[in-house]
Amino acid sequence: MNRREFFALTGVAALGSLQMKSEELTLDAEQLQTGNGEWTYRVVSNWGQLPPGKSFGGTHGGIATDMAGLLYVSTQSTTGVLVYDRDGKLLKTIANQYPEIHSLVYANEGGEEYFYTTVQKGTPTENWLFLKMKPDGTVVAKITAPGEAGFHTANEWRLTAAVPGPDGSIYIANGYGDSRIFKFDKAGNYQAAYSGKGKADGLCDCSHGLAVDTRYDQPLLLVCDRENRRLSHYDFDGRFVRNITFHLRRPCQVSFLGDYAVVSELEGRVTILDKDNVPVAFLGDNPNKNQWANYKVQPGEIAPANFSAAHGCHIDQDANIYVSDWNQSGRVTKLVRVKA
Repeated sequence: MNRREFFALTGVAALGSLQMKSEELTLDAEQLQTGNGEWTYRVVSNWGQLPPGKSFGGTHGGIATDMAGLLYVSTQSTTGVLVYDRDGKLLKTIANQYPEIHSLVYANEGGEEYFYTTVQKGTPTENWLFLKMKPDGTVVAKITAPGEAGFHTANEWRLTAAVPGPDGSIYIANGYGDSRIFKFDKAGNYQAAYSGKGKADGLCDCSHGLAVDTRYDQPLLLVCDRENRRLSHYDFDGRFVRNITFHLRRPCQVSFLGDYAVVSELEGRVTILDKDNVPVAFLGDNPNKNQWANYKVQPGEIAPANFSAAHGCHIDQDANIYVSDWNQSGRVTKLVRVKA
């Protein structure tokens, strides 16, 4: 395959050269681009490197930023949550006692900064729980499986996402369980359960990601209904409003910038939606379907400007996008918007 054929196949725009070494794809990622139109991005090479001998361990998590602009990346490893500057320099780690934080959402509450997180694996006695923590990793609130919701075994409570509502209430998705969404008051007291597992409107098949959507006249709860391949709106009393986008590639998480939404999709792509929830750009669209949602794929086998299993995503105030790929050793990619 010649150079022109390769880039036609992958959809990658490049100014550099292609080399093959030991069956590993090696490209000058600083010269690679992805996206289209005003949403064209340059791929930053090797962003967020770790010390020798360390790996992300799956990057089966989320990405968020604090008021200072630091990046927080949750992983599937004993390093806990990694804290980087924007250039990808590792500054510290927090929450090391919780090695598998699945979702990570930033909240500023009266000038105090917090992260709303969901934990798959924590301490030997604490798994599948919600944590509210400070940026230094100090835990200030914790929620475990609520008996009022009818759970009988620990395996039924397999939460995937959590966000604070406009009034301070806490919403938690049991995406790897029965797909219900639970409401707790700001003190962590159980209030109600919404939705459930199914295909019909108002039901979910893996309520994987949650976000507060403020793009409209009233805030709405946005749900990434992963296996139904759609995004849905609910109000904060749990009433289904509407499905807003269909035919996505297993949407995982959403991050907002103004009227635009960035959606990470487990099947090798990131999609940008406008306020009408119409796709305006596709980033990292991977033509190799064998790599989609494939945990066994090695990062070196993935073209630098493509994604194999985009799980976490975050867009910062400068429209830079950070994406974590779900695979056995993990990969985090930074995309810098190309100015016209």
